[in-house]
This record gives sequence, structure tokens and C-alpha cells, in this order.
Amino acid sequence: IMIKFLDLEKINNRFRSEIDRRISSILDRGWYLQGSENEKFCKNFANYCGTEYCVGVANGLDALTLIIKAYGFGSGDEIIVPSNTYIATILSVSANGCVPVLVEPNIFTYNIDPDKIEAAITPKTKAIMVVHLYGLAVDMEKVWALAKKYNLKVFEDCAQAHGAFYQGKRVGNLSDAAAFSFYPGKNLGALGDAGAVVTNEELIYTKIKALANYGSDKKYHNLYKGVNSRMDELQAAVLDVKLKYLDNDNKRRREIADYYLSNIKNPQIILPQIKNNEATVWHVFAVRTPERDRFQQYLTDNGIQTLIHYPTPPHQQPAYQEWNSKHYPISEEIHKTIISLPISPVMTDEEVQQIVETVNAYH
Repeated sequence: IMIKFLDLEKINNRFRSEIDRRISSILDRGWYLQGSENEKFCKNFANYCGTEYCVGVANGLDALTLIIKAYGFGSGDEIIVPSNTYIATILSVSANGCVPVLVEPNIFTYNIDPDKIEAAITPKTKAIMVVHLYGLAVDMEKVWALAKKYNLKVFEDCAQAHGAFYQGKRVGNLSDAAAFSFYPGKNLGALGDAGAVVTNEELIYTKIKALANYGSDKKYHNLYKGVNSRMDELQAAVLDVKLKYLDNDNKRRREIADYYLSNIKNPQIILPQIKNNEATVWHVFAVRTPERDRFQQYLTDNGIQTLIHYPTPPHQQPAYQEWNSKHYPISEEIHKTIISLPISPVMTDEEVQQIVETVNAYH
């Protein structure tokens, strides 16, 4: 039997009766958008993140795009982003007519390297968008210092890091505004697409709320040229049920990661380096190995499903042909060698042991 990379059926079945009840009550009410479920989840999620406000939107990409739009950044404005990220981070910048400026990651954390950011700042730079990749919070201390020095905004892409801590605060509460994705495979996943923006700025909150609803602050009154990006009541209800269990799920992910870190002893496998376990929620457990494709095939042959996050760096994608001649050697090295092992709150100890034994036997 194949050990699945992520068994979504098993993950969601744990909450089935609670989810069924909430969905039934929505059907009974006959109210599917902008209702009490959305209000309840947004309030609870803002509390969870430690922020004042939360707006539920259609997906994580919209959340990022709306943040930039709400701050009024546009044509020619530069926003610093990591060169090693899922492309959505960068698409949100382009979607606003802004210029994404790529900064290389740290080879050990895979996150943007705070020591490399200052060299990328120009008079056109408006913001630094950090990504807490694979569930690990970025080292924000230097980012805040640079933002202060150059009068820049700081945005967080928290799509993979729900619940991670940095200096006692949760991600989402480390910036001017932060975006979350609740794609089904996330640590906190919906049963479809959904996202959210969290912030402590009331003005930004009310603006994003309007922007995401056709630019409308009240029915048939449009303040802005907005979009339609709303979290529906069904997704809000599902997320609200699952939010209560998120910390426990993250705790289980940490246990599995600890076991991997302590017991994988194969010299061909480069393990992630984590200084502080609270700082990460292990959205994925990514390792590196020189012959990645051979290793992946070996694991498949031995009944272990893996994924690659991500095979091609953004600057080598056809969508960004203007960067195709540029080189970001650290990102390129990561994308050539990275592979994610299964990690999820529903994995059994036996499965975890089997994975470790199989990885250690690889040569």
C-alpha cells in the first residue's frame, strides 16, 4: 500500500459530523455569501493570529493581490519578493502593475535571505513581501529594520505557515498586512479555494473588504474599481470547525518532523535546518539530494508518495520570459535538488518509521 503524500480524505473525515452539522444549518438558513459563518470565522481567525481584523476572500492569490491594491501601489512601483517561492507571490505583484524584484533565499532555511534584501532596495521600492515558505517563519528582525530605515511596507505571504510563531507572535501579525491561503492541502485547508487577509490597520481592512466586494462599501454603492473575491459561507464554516484543531495538528506535524530530523541518517539526504521548533509548522518536510529524480523513483517503488515543491523557479517560467536570462544560483540549486517527504497530522507512527527506514536504505 502506498503511503500517501497527504491523505485529505482522512484529514477531513475526522471532522465530518461537525462539518455536516454546520453545512446543514447553512442550507436551512439559505444564506450563502457574506453571512454569519464568514463573520464568525473571520473573528476567530483574527483572534488566532493576534490581529485586529480579518477579511475572507476567494483564495490566497487574491489575498496578496488585494493587499497591494489597497495600499495603492501600481505601475513602476517595486516590491521585493523571494526568488524561491510559489509563483502566486510574484503574480500578485505583476497583477497590480508593480515590478517584482527577486531576492535569493538562504540555502538552509529556503526563506528570503534578510542579509541580501538591502542591496535590492531602490528609490522605487515600496514594500518587502516575505514568504514563510514550507511553514517556517522568516527571520523578521532585519526585515523590520530595513522597512523602518527606507520607509517601506512589509507584507507576509503566510499561505504555508498557519500558526507558526516568531518571537512569541504568530505569522500574520508580523507586518502591515498578511495573506493566507486555505487551499485544501494547507495546514488549515478548506474544501475548495478560500483565502484571507489579516491586518491591524482599520483603514486597510475596510478598503480590502470593499475592494473584494466589487469595490462596494454598501449595496450598489461602489467606492473603488473592485473585484469579486469572497469566501463563501460553506468554506467559512468548514474552516471555523477545523481552526479549533489546528494547533494540535501542527503539534503532530512537529513530532513527525522531529522524528525525521533525529533518525534520517543518510549522508546523501540534506535535512532542513530549524533553530526553533515553534517557528515552523512543517507544511512540507523538504529535503535535498543531488540525484533527486532517482531518489523520488526509489521512494515510489518502495510505496512512498512524494512531491516536489517546486520543480521550476519563477524566473525560469515561460510567464516571466523577461527573467529567463537571469541567474539566481541558490534558487536554481534548491529547485534542482528539493523533494518533500510525507508529513501530515493523520500519519501513523508505523508509516513515519517506514519512511525513515526506506530513506536510510537508499544508496
